[in-house]
Amino acid sequence: MRSLHRAPEPQVLAGLLPAATLAAPTRDAVVGRALGLLADLRAAQGDGWVNRFLHQYRLNTAEGVALLSLAEAFLRVPDSETADALIRDKIGTADWAQHKGESDSALVNSATWGLVMTRALMADDGKASVLKRLVARAGEPFVRQAVGAAMRMMGQVFVMGRTIDEALERAGDKDNRGFTASFDMLGEAARTHDDGARYFESYKAAIRDTAKAAKANHITDRHSVSVKLSALHPRYETAHAATAVPALIDMVAELARSAAASGIGLTVDAEESERLMMSLDIIEAVARLPELNGWDGFGMAVQGYGKRARAVVAWAQALGAETGQRLTVRLVKGAYWDSEIKRTQESGLADYPLFTRKAATDVSYLACARDMLAAPNIYPAFASHNALTVATILEWAGPSRDFEFQRLHGMGEGLFERLVREEGYKCRTYAPVGGHRDLLAYLVRRLLENGANSSFVHQLADANVSDATLLADPAEKIAAVGGAAHPSIPLPIRLYGDTRSNSAGIDLADEQVLARVAGGIAAAAPPAPIAVDAARDVAAAVAAAAKAFPAWAATPVDVRAAALDRLADLLERDCEALMAICVREARKTIPDALGEVREAVDFCRYYAAEARGKFGTLVLPGPTGERNELRLEGRGVFACIAPWNFPLAIFIGQVAAALVAGNSVVAKPAPQTPAIAAAAVRLAYEAGIPADALRLVTGGGEVGDALVRDPRVMGVAFTGSTATARRIARALLDDETRPLVPLIAETGGINAMIVDSTALTEQVVHDVITSAFRSAGQRCSALRLLLVQEDVAERTLAMLKGAMDTLTMGDPADPATDIGPVIDAAAFDRLESYRQSQRPRWVYALPAPDGEYIAPTVIRLGSVAELTQEWFGPILHVVTWRAGDLPATIAAVNALGYGLTMGLHSRIASVATLVTETAHVGNLYINRSMIGAVVGSQPFGGEGRSGTGFKAGGPHYLLRFVHERTVSTDTTSAGGNASLLSIEDVAGI
Repeated sequence: MRSLHRAPEPQVLAGLLPAATLAAPTRDAVVGRALGLLADLRAAQGDGWVNRFLHQYRLNTAEGVALLSLAEAFLRVPDSETADALIRDKIGTADWAQHKGESDSALVNSATWGLVMTRALMADDGKASVLKRLVARAGEPFVRQAVGAAMRMMGQVFVMGRTIDEALERAGDKDNRGFTASFDMLGEAARTHDDGARYFESYKAAIRDTAKAAKANHITDRHSVSVKLSALHPRYETAHAATAVPALIDMVAELARSAAASGIGLTVDAEESERLMMSLDIIEAVARLPELNGWDGFGMAVQGYGKRARAVVAWAQALGAETGQRLTVRLVKGAYWDSEIKRTQESGLADYPLFTRKAATDVSYLACARDMLAAPNIYPAFASHNALTVATILEWAGPSRDFEFQRLHGMGEGLFERLVREEGYKCRTYAPVGGHRDLLAYLVRRLLENGANSSFVHQLADANVSDATLLADPAEKIAAVGGAAHPSIPLPIRLYGDTRSNSAGIDLADEQVLARVAGGIAAAAPPAPIAVDAARDVAAAVAAAAKAFPAWAATPVDVRAAALDRLADLLERDCEALMAICVREARKTIPDALGEVREAVDFCRYYAAEARGKFGTLVLPGPTGERNELRLEGRGVFACIAPWNFPLAIFIGQVAAALVAGNSVVAKPAPQTPAIAAAAVRLAYEAGIPADALRLVTGGGEVGDALVRDPRVMGVAFTGSTATARRIARALLDDETRPLVPLIAETGGINAMIVDSTALTEQVVHDVITSAFRSAGQRCSALRLLLVQEDVAERTLAMLKGAMDTLTMGDPADPATDIGPVIDAAAFDRLESYRQSQRPRWVYALPAPDGEYIAPTVIRLGSVAELTQEWFGPILHVVTWRAGDLPATIAAVNALGYGLTMGLHSRIASVATLVTETAHVGNLYINRSMIGAVVGSQPFGGEGRSGTGFKAGGPHYLLRFVHERTVSTDTTSAGGNASLLSIEDVAGI
């Protein structure tokens, strides 16, 4: 199974195609049956709401996007002012009238009428309409009610009930006659232990109430319950498997015992691929419990889009055979496809864990289905709304009815009714249960999955798609392309095309890989001591670099760039050894150490590519008879002064940029982290950079001061505090005989995140934890000031406290550690003194272990202006703001004078526009965390008191390291303009 996880797509599909390929007679029979199912789908009048919805509101239209955006956010907004702003933002620009009465679904038309009314009420076209008079009398609350009614109408379609009792009642109505249900207690993944406990109780209640209802109504073919493991434990992650997996085994075992005693089925849902092996461990442990012998109600979901799907089916059959059980396997296409693609690209991993073509997923699904039908210890459950898939399974199953189909509640109407009510097949409805407020993110995911251009549901809703297209053989499609991956989804290494390779990552979500890496770091010898150069030695280093400069500057740019590419390769070669130094010397956690090495690699390759593109001679336009050329050349000796918080990435970034631009370099790391700098310099020499073109000096402030004051230094790149940057700037100007040289400074910031009431609290809390506390808050970009709209502040802070409780502080070499110690005793003393001085204003603080650990702490302030300086650690300040006060809040942040990073969580596009246009920050992050800028994609750097520019890892950065030199030549000086006179048919000749 492990060998398939990230195997090349053609290789995996080659093993699946034989099982998914139909012989000609079978294919003809399948198509004939599928045509009948299509007719059933199209004949289902008044049903198939989603098909009709997608027909009316395609996801590539303003109306489709607006409706999904409203559905995702509207019902969770508690205050009227923000709700009205959301409505204006989403409804105001869409043309709802074109959809009025166009659907044959009363429900779709009802929703449309509500939105048409809303648009009319909001219109400002000067017409004195009845609706205008109505809104004048009823006011904006009427508009909110219209939109709310439309949103709740959508919710009723997709949610079986707000409570399990309501869902059970609805499952028994005439529309669901003949269908059983699998109830899912709908909600996001747990962010806190309280969340997990609450979901656990809801699952227990669902099993109890479902059993009670079945007994009262004498139901023999009973409903079941589905459980989402990430809803039960907030740290369901590989790094925390040692605690999460045993806890989850205990919880699932308790649920399984209750379900077995009640005769209710229990299915463990599938989640992201990185959790698969943990999930299998939990399922196996529960399945092997002696008290569950003889119970065939336990099951699991398998996602067909995963490359390991068929192997998981085989695993389930083997487990069933060993335990004497018949495990239910729910086969689905998959629910996390886009996020899996993005995460794999960001992580720089070798390949995707899933298929990149829809047809490939269908091939995998069919191969799994065939195996399941033949597996004696599997009860097959096929979840699909695809008529061709259903017809193929029916053909393979023959007269057997010993399996079931499954569908999502609110979808697939017409596909299964005749099969269930007339032909004796079984179908179970996957039935979400929960309040409409909790449903909405789920709803959007389902619509997006089934609204994708390649999905069967989307194509069925399109009258222009023929039956032949709908029923095309997926195996033929995949065979025709040789199983090749989708050409528009490059492998992670090719994320940036042919310009440069993406840095290679390490799959720390793989438990064996994580154990190996952690073991290697734990066993690594401590970094060797680095001799500290006295300030007098700086002069010798500068002299050597100055002497080396002419030869290095004359080296062709392609040669300099090639050296950087080799350095990148060497950094990747020694990645784990470099990580070990970062963990030991800079006190970085294992994921942070990996990110450090990858960023250094990306800097090398990015600046190499940029130099190749920028450093050729540029011919400029001008009048005939002259030639104008512009070229870029190095300035001389550059001083590169790097910080301890990114001792490899920023060190390498500064050095690589200066070198590839044709400068020689004297580099000084922070006194806390000389060993990682020394290791990087050794690799630079191995890559072919001359020893005198790159000299390393180490030491404290006196060494740095001597370096920047040396008149032979023609530029300084510095990352660190604003105060130190000011001292450097003054030093560069003190000597009036010295040339004016550039200071490229990236300093700190009082980085704020703004949260309004449309934001999803779970997402906000996740991003706050990441932004404020990861790396012990010791990042330039870290969140320092959380600005929450007061209407959602208490809920946000309550969840934040619970999420903080899940954090682990300890040895950064331990994979389970989230927060390590701060860099040194001086930092600890400074931060702890401030933290204790603010104790009366603490909102929450974690206990900290002994040592130089700063406990993550949240401090409540009365205003933005009260935070006057950056505190470089895991200390978060919170200020609330009122609806309508956003412009003033942004102005207050601007008034602090810093301008590095800012975050925004909002679902209102006009709010994003306002912040983008008025916030004075170098990097704005919308609906995501504020850390982890990616070289070439998110150039990093601030303004004001936060830096001088240009941005590191951006297309203009190298320009700060060079002189621009222009040469203008009069080409007529030798007698006449030869180029002009050589033109044929010149007038006057």
